Amino acid sequence: MKQVFKRPESLIDVPFHFCPGCHHGIIHRIVAEVIDEYELREQVIIAASVGCSVFMYDYFDVDVIESPHGRAAAVATGVKRARPDNFVFTYQGDGDLAAIGTAEIIHVANRGENVTVFFVNNTIYGMTGGQMAPTTMIGQKSTTTPRGRDPQEAGHPIHMAELLANLAGTAYSARVAVNNIKNLMQAKKATRQAVEAQLEGMGLGFVEYLSACPTNWKMTPAQACERVGQELIPAFPLGVFKEFKAEAQAKAG
Repeated sequence: MKQVFKRPESLIDVPFHFCPGCHHGIIHRIVAEVIDEYELREQVIIAASVGCSVFMYDYFDVDVIESPHGRAAAVATGVKRARPDNFVFTYQGDGDLAAIGTAEIIHVANRGENVTVFFVNNTIYGMTGGQMAPTTMIGQKSTTTPRGRDPQEAGHPIHMAELLANLAGTAYSARVAVNNIKNLMQAKKATRQAVEAQLEGMGLGFVEYLSACPTNWKMTPAQACERVGQELIPAFPLGVFKEFKAEAQAKAG
């Protein structure tokens, strides 16, 4: 029988233990498949984060260094500068990257550090009980915004992909989703582009993945997946906000 589906070599052969319907497992697989495609597994060093995203070191069969909360991008900077021949990336959630780690990711992008950042945005703090995150949408209920996020009290959700695209050191910035097959294909393509940005020494490669959190959204996995399409994508439009190849070609005339 012809094998049409197998586990990526960059993933350890163990079951995921994420909540049912969580998209971390899908995003893990996309990242691992791309690592395999570019034959990078022996070169990879991941700067791990804090939050649900931290469990990646239980699943990726590569070298990992733990980082203090929010500091993964800064740790990745140090690793890449010390070992420029390694492929270095971070895998972070919205609380880790867009709250405590805001300063780190902004300055990593501004300096044009040659690392790759995979950012999972499920619009809520997943591990610690469903508090409001910097990406929580207007009107979205959380344990700290039980009546829904009010911009007069809590400000507006941060759009990281657009924000980082405006910084000179960012080579590639895109937002994708993994709620259906079409979007999965686009997510895979964006992941490849972000990897290539580092391989070509162009600067920061950044991909934001819109993700479901059925547990804290208090939905079934199917309902959460539908919500990504009906509510998250209109609030956080998908697309490529900066692409180093297009700019390089334009400069070359």
